[in-house]
Amino acid sequence: MTIGLYHPGHSPLHRLSAGAKVAGLLVASLALFLTPSIWLAFLSVPVAFAVYLSTGAPFRQLMAQLRGPAILLGLVFVFHLLFGSVADGLLAVARFATLILLASAVTLSTPISEMAELVEWGLGPLKPIGVNPEKVGLAIALAIRFVPLISEEFRHIREAQAARGLAANPLALIVPLVIRTLKSADELADAIEARGYER
Repeated sequence: MTIGLYHPGHSPLHRLSAGAKVAGLLVASLALFLTPSIWLAFLSVPVAFAVYLSTGAPFRQLMAQLRGPAILLGLVFVFHLLFGSVADGLLAVARFATLILLASAVTLSTPISEMAELVEWGLGPLKPIGVNPEKVGLAIALAIRFVPLISEEFRHIREAQAARGLAANPLALIVPLVIRTLKSADELADAIEARGYER
């Protein structure tokens, strides 16, 4: 499982509507970035972690998903350490860790179709000025779906190349990934066109 993939379940989070979850995520984001207290930011991390675990996905898989974000958070901390202060770095890490956990919980507990419908509903009032909510919703749904797929492709290619002794060669990883991604995108475009959507 990778971040961004829906995990079916019956948790309280699964039972909430997509709109309620996204609204809660927005409120939490605003509260985090308007609160200057490091202690409050750090207290929000275990709360967000509990929400993340409540999705009901297998614990080992949930932990595996956090490896990439953990590296990102490490880089954020180093950046603040070099160009700011330790306090700034700790605050930034706590904020981003909370948001990553909450956002991951939302995507794990919300089908992509519901996300797309929410976007379409939100953009409905913009139809008179030429915005096509259906196309935007489809684009966002595809973007959400493609991120984990590309990550999974990268993992498969890396494992295959490592078995051939090519793991240290970046080109041996990047070139096949780009080719497979472009091929998947082309196949998807053909499928969308066959169903009556304009490219």
